[in-house]
Amino acid sequence: MTAPIFKKIAVGRLDELDDPGCREFQIGDGDWPFRGFVVRQGDAVRAYQNYCKHAGHPLNFKPDSFLTKDQTMIICASHGALYEIETGVCVAGPCPGKTLTAVMTEVVDGVIVVEGPDRA
Repeated sequence: MTAPIFKKIAVGRLDELDDPGCREFQIGDGDWPFRGFVVRQGDAVRAYQNYCKHAGHPLNFKPDSFLTKDQTMIICASHGALYEIETGVCVAGPCPGKTLTAVMTEVVDGVIVVEGPDRA
């Protein structure tokens, strides 16, 4: 098995993302691209794979919708699992203690950049 090829992509400008707010991204093409999302809180930006640790499907039903109504936690729209924004750890719901897969992220000249596997 060969090692995955990692690719950096720009997700968008930090100042264009609500605070707090989220934006989905995709790395690669084809039937199984890598899907993730970024979460902004102030100047901090984190990124995670869009994959529920309980059910194994995307966390959201609506585009860019990953946060609870009060915007303090990441929520799985399917089963209501709650994850901490800062750590990705599930603190309530069907998968307590499991952690979302973090994705490398940085802000370069005001642009959010993520790095993940290119499955194309």
